[in-house]
Formats: sequence, structure tokens, C-alpha cells
Amino acid sequence: MKALIIGAARSGIAITKLLVKEGFNCVLLDTKSIDRNQFDSLEKIEIIEGEHPKYLWDVSFDLIIKNPGIPHTNEFVQGFVNKGYFIYNEIEIALRYAPNYQIGAITGTNGKTTTTSMLEALLKQNNSNNTACGNIGLAMSEVVYQKGNVNIDCALEIAAFQLLGCETFKPKISTILNLAPDHLDVFKDVEEYYSAKCQIFMNQDENDIFLKNIDDDNIVQLTNNVKAKCYTFSLTKKADTYIKDTKVYFQDIELFDYSQLKIPGMHNVTNAMVASTMAYLMGVSIDKIKSTIESFAGVEHRLEYVKTISGVDFYNDSKATTAESTVVALDAFEQKVILLAGGYDKKTGFESLRNSLSKVKILIAFGATKNQFKELYPESILVENMFEAIDLARKLSEKGDKIVLSPACASYDQFDNYEQRGRLFKEYVNSLKD
Repeated sequence: MKALIIGAARSGIAITKLLVKEGFNCVLLDTKSIDRNQFDSLEKIEIIEGEHPKYLWDVSFDLIIKNPGIPHTNEFVQGFVNKGYFIYNEIEIALRYAPNYQIGAITGTNGKTTTTSMLEALLKQNNSNNTACGNIGLAMSEVVYQKGNVNIDCALEIAAFQLLGCETFKPKISTILNLAPDHLDVFKDVEEYYSAKCQIFMNQDENDIFLKNIDDDNIVQLTNNVKAKCYTFSLTKKADTYIKDTKVYFQDIELFDYSQLKIPGMHNVTNAMVASTMAYLMGVSIDKIKSTIESFAGVEHRLEYVKTISGVDFYNDSKATTAESTVVALDAFEQKVILLAGGYDKKTGFESLRNSLSKVKILIAFGATKNQFKELYPESILVENMFEAIDLARKLSEKGDKIVLSPACASYDQFDNYEQRGRLFKEYVNSLKD
């Protein structure tokens, strides 16, 4: 059996190791260099670096797996599609070797990482071997490679790019947190993007569960064909998971008191509702849910408190790569904030930010999209990069202000990814003195 793995990032390395273990000969390629030291043996691995050679179009493969960071529209990838191949994601293939895993799968435009992290913390209360994986933490194939087909529960964050490569993926419980336009630099339109998200429930049946957000009109319209058992959730409406006073209930069973949450914003109440409902349905006790969710301190790069300098609070929300994410960040604060925004243009526009600009005291824009922010908000101050934005924000701030990096953009114009952007933001802020 022969497999082609396109892209040697974290998941590409992991699925290569797993497939070799399962008896495959693998061709692993990347346009960058590949660290061979990550493999115990290269006996069944052919490594191709620095190119995507088109002669491979004429080679026969049993499996072709693509890293989710490589667009499905990539010319090299499309060459195989034109030959009739289905291009898999490593999650799909890894789970074929782990049928005993119980998967709680989470997708959506915003909130995936926080909700998945919450679910992982809850699942670990039952078994420390339980883990988060997918678009967060370990690649699914790394978990399967390390642990094998044991009985564990996984909190799986899965993005639209990954769902495109799933053919038989069938989680025990799934949800779409919300839907808003995103990644239109890769998807031909919003319908194609939403359709990719809906792949999360397509293979589920009456033995599985789908958690349905009835506060999101797009989700309500797109989930009429769900075959799984549906439980609804809502911040304001009658639903299976609902709010009464400050308490969150699932079918009249109290899960937690949202007034006790350590992370700000009603969007995080929604995230906690979903994670807690999933955990309850996956066997976590009410006592463990309440204590764990009320002590959850948040995740890196998502409205993460960094430091207070001269009475000014700094927050890292680098994971906000869409305008909708930045709206959520602005809504989480009661006062106006000094907003640092800008970056790579995903072609989704920033019009959805307009109604939330009343929460902005000063907007400092940087990067490739800075002029678009100037058009949206003429009072914007333009600088070249994030570090200049931090310096200027500090000069213009007063005691009691909050300076928030919430870019509303991807990071690829000046950084490798949003994690690097967030880490460098924190390092720079932490280097500043009173």
C-alpha cells in the first residue's frame, strides 16, 4: 500500500508515522525542508523537499492526504482531483485505526478553540488519558500513533479545511457553534464554506448527537437534514440547554452558574454551555462539570490577559482572525477599548465591525489591511506593524484603559501564524516597564 502526504507540518509528520506503522510505504513532500530526525526510521518513507513535482500525478497511490494549511484549490492538489482521487484529511484516516475513540467534535467560525479546551478540561476529570486534538493540540494521527486503539474520549476541534477531507468521519457528538463568512480567499463563496462546516454531521445517524445553536439563523436553516438526535442550545430562547437567571441548565439539570465564569463575555457563556452539555452527554458528572467550568481560566491568544502597565491592561486576542471574532472581543468589555487591528486580507471585509465601533476609543491599524480600516473608521491611526501599534497605543492610553490586540485578520502578511503573532505581542508587552 502506498500513500502520498502533501505537507510535512505537524499533522503530515504524524500521519506518515502512523501509516508506516500500519504497513504503508509513504511519499512525504513539502515545499520547505523536512526534519528527518522526527522519524525513527526512513525505511518506508520517501521524502521530497522544496517542490510539488507534477510527475507524481502519474504515480498510483492508495491514499492521498493533504495538510489543511494547503488550500484545496492548490494546482498540485487539483491535479490529483482531476485524476479521480479523493483528498483526505489525516483525521479521517487516523480514526479508521481507532474505532474505540469517542469523539466530541466542534466546528464553527468562532469559539472552537475555547470550547474544545473547555471540553478537554471536563473530559480529563473522568480520565487523564482523554485529550484535545485536531486543530488544537496534538494531531489526531499523533494521538492514535501514541495511544493506539484504546477507550478514550477526545475533544476534537475541526476546521472547514479539515472537514473537506472527511469521507466517513462520524463523531459521537458534534456541533457547529456559529456561522459567519470566513476564508473567502480559498472558498469560492460563503455557501461552499458553510457546506464544508456541515460535513461534521453528514455521516451521523440516530445513535449519535448533534448540538444545534438555535440563536444562529444560518445554522437553523442548514441543519434540517441532520439524522442524529438533536439537542438545542440558546442564550435567550427555550431550548434543551438554556439560561434561567444566571444558571445554565440542560433539560432542568443545573450545569453551572455563569456569573462564576472567569472569562469575560456572553460568547464564552455559549462556549461553556456547549462544552458542559457535551461533557454531560459523554459521561462527566454534574459536580465535576460545575467545578471545572467555573474555574476555567481561558486559552492562549483568545482574550488573554497579559499585563497591567501604569494602570493600563493589555489583552492578547490574536486568534481573532475575522471581523466577527473582533466584534465578540469588543462586546466582552463594558468600556471602550484601544483596538489594535490589521493583517493579511482574507477578502471577507470588515463591514460587520461597523456597529461595534462605538466600543472603540482609539483604533490603530497595521499590516496589509490598514487602509481598509481607515475607510471603515476614518479616525483610525495607521502604522506599519504590530510593534509600532503597541508603542503608539501606550503613548495615547490613560490609566484605566484596555489595549486589545484583536486583529480581525489572519497573520500571514507579517507572521507565520496567529500563535506567533500572539506570542510576540505578549513578549513585547512583557518587556515594557512602568
